[in-house]
Amino acid sequence: MSVSQKQNKTKRTGTTRQQIGIRGVRDGILLLPNNGYRLVLEVSSLNFELKSEDEQDAIIDTYESFLNSVGTKLQILIRTREIDMDKYLEDLSARLENETERIYRDQLQNYDEFIRSLIQSNKILTRHFYIIVPYESTSKDFDLIKEQLALTADIVMKGMNRMGMSARQLSSLETLDLFYSFYNPTAAKIQPLTDRALSAIHTALIEKGEQV
Repeated sequence: MSVSQKQNKTKRTGTTRQQIGIRGVRDGILLLPNNGYRLVLEVSSLNFELKSEDEQDAIIDTYESFLNSVGTKLQILIRTREIDMDKYLEDLSARLENETERIYRDQLQNYDEFIRSLIQSNKILTRHFYIIVPYESTSKDFDLIKEQLALTADIVMKGMNRMGMSARQLSSLETLDLFYSFYNPTAAKIQPLTDRALSAIHTALIEKGEQV
């Protein structure tokens, strides 16, 4: 590799890291430049339209009360991703191949053809909802930072529960995978992140002198 190629590669890598703006991830908490920290909660959905008018009013009142009590800014993220159906179709084909009863084989065959025709003309999508909890601190005590984020996250999760929804904190791997799917949507479908990849990313950050 020539010197110019190495320089271009380094420049691209630096630009990508600057765009993403993440120093690292630790215990499910994003470490950002300028003493910023973020905790990501995945929240279940609620079919508001199916509720009665009284139930809708109660949910709105509860949501208003929640916003007044949380005491910090929150970011709401809605992520729509295409489902990779290849593995499902492979399993379906294996079941079809191993089925010995004629009637069940015919049913599986019809279902297999239906699914394949469906995904040819339609994308199968899944939608996930997230709440990002922010925290800014110049403290070097990560345990203290983690505790403060956990307190706010607990308020958010209890608020979601009062509205009939559930919330949970993403792990480090899930948090990185969320960003991975944003910047590499095609690769994320065929090569999802693993614990081994997460360990490699963490090691790379340490070697570059990042404090995580």
